[in-house]
Amino acid sequence: MVVAAYVLAVVAAAIHVYIFRLESVAWTAPATRKVFGTTPETAEVTKPMAYNQGFYNLFLAVIALVGVALHASGSEDVGAALIYAGCGSMIAAALVLATSDSTKLRPAAIQGVAPALAVIALLLG
Repeated sequence: MVVAAYVLAVVAAAIHVYIFRLESVAWTAPATRKVFGTTPETAEVTKPMAYNQGFYNLFLAVIALVGVALHASGSEDVGAALIYAGCGSMIAAALVLATSDSTKLRPAAIQGVAPALAVIALLLG
């Protein structure tokens, strides 16, 4: 189960790195605007907010990845704490997204299922 937790935490981190890329690097690109349903004008106005938000996603990914690395290398308590912190924050963010706008259930699931499964697997492991 611990290996499953590692894999799921890495998948969750990869998703959040991808979100970082969309929000902080490619926010005004047509493909990104399509994903988020924004117009060129709205994307330009919200670019500073998206840039900042993207880094939050990157930081959550880094926390989870460092947790996996530490846990796998023998620092199980510290590693588990970081996996729980990173993945738990991802889950919380997904819940906020889902409860703030019912049309965002799919993105919330994309953002929240892998970290939730990682936490469950680590608890069981």
